Amino acid sequence: MNENVHIVFVLQGLNDSLANRQIYFALTLMSYLFTIFVNLTLILTVCVDKALHQPMYIFMCNLCFTGICGASSFYLKLLLDLLADAQVITYPGCLMQIFFIYAYVFCQLTSLTVMAYDRYLAICQPLHYWALMTVQKVALLLLLTWCLSLLETAVGVVLIARLPLCSHHMTRIFCTSWEVVKLSCSDTIANNLYGVMIIFLHLVQIVVILVSYVHLIRTAARSQTDRRKFAQTCTPHLVSLLVFSTSLLFDTLYSRYGSGSMPPVQNGLAADFLVVPPIVNPIIYGINLQQIRTRIRLQFTFKPKRAFLK
Repeated sequence: MNENVHIVFVLQGLNDSLANRQIYFALTLMSYLFTIFVNLTLILTVCVDKALHQPMYIFMCNLCFTGICGASSFYLKLLLDLLADAQVITYPGCLMQIFFIYAYVFCQLTSLTVMAYDRYLAICQPLHYWALMTVQKVALLLLLTWCLSLLETAVGVVLIARLPLCSHHMTRIFCTSWEVVKLSCSDTIANNLYGVMIIFLHLVQIVVILVSYVHLIRTAARSQTDRRKFAQTCTPHLVSLLVFSTSLLFDTLYSRYGSGSMPPVQNGLAADFLVVPPIVNPIIYGINLQQIRTRIRLQFTFKPKRAFLK
């Protein structure tokens, strides 16, 4: 690590986009501000309305908060690069970006697993829901979500930091663990084994989500009320899971098998998991959940002051 502290990485992913940097900067800034706006709107809507202080909405806010963290870890550096003459990042800065990006990824997956468990209890065991999903249980699930995600990320960053590097050039517009590992001069078997372990852990989470939905669909098929509840509360979760998984798949395929023939397109697809889910999640939940939709409409509806009659 000490030998690498003074290394500066060159991010080559923006080389083909600098001719129109003003346009890209404006679009990137608008996208980032919109992402912050929609997520904060939903979070504040839940915070100010006591009727929304329920586990489902609290977990939803946590998902939106992780979206803000993930988007910020990507957008802020990209905006600086679009203004700078040289697209570079220091070694500690690269490790920091890797930490925040992967903490976002792991926290999103774990949050989606917790939300699937919450929906399972609400629909499959409605009579026991409030006994099982207590305030203490909600706090514990949130704590485990963050602690597990941060621990996974910290171990991964430590394993990366120990590697000696032979090159300083990256083909991406942001740092990832795979990009740094590819630049290593030494054996990376420990990193590879840890990567396999992390993949297995989150595959288990996906299996838990799928099993939960098997039970949810079976229960929802029994009555019209359960079907309506499933459609309203589970559809946003399914959309969030699909969008995030698809976006993450694009990044994985690009990292391992990208040819480099169309860098702007490939870099755009690779950043999908940092751009699309943080925008889509609050919009989907805001549109589909009636209580959220009604509250947001009231917040943004102009209410003229009534004149006092003498």
